[in-house]
Amino acid sequence: QVQLVESGGGLVQPGGSLRLSCAASVSTGSIYDMAWYRQVPGNQRELVAGISSGGTTDYAESVKGRFTISRDTAKNTVYLQMNNLRPEDTAVYSCKVDLIRPILGVVGYWGKGTLVTVSS
Repeated sequence: QVQLVESGGGLVQPGGSLRLSCAASVSTGSIYDMAWYRQVPGNQRELVAGISSGGTTDYAESVKGRFTISRDTAKNTVYLQMNNLRPEDTAVYSCKVDLIRPILGVVGYWGKGTLVTVSS
């Protein structure tokens, strides 16, 4: 199994920056893909950025050029660097980790989420 701890959320002014971190503690299996999602109450949860085990990345159109996802395999941690933040980026950001487990194969796990508020 895996335990995910997210951090880095908070209040920031428009145009500012934040870096989110998601540290994974794995008991059984190995990490495959990692991603960040976000959700505003009343709206559907959307994929913000993802990164594969091979380092391939994908981004939502609304964050391209502003956000960067990266991972540190030694620390089992995924990061989301968010620059030029806009009020519409305000949401709860959640980390998702795909874990390769013996026999079970790929299983997805979610963090509890961290709140990002962009306001002047």
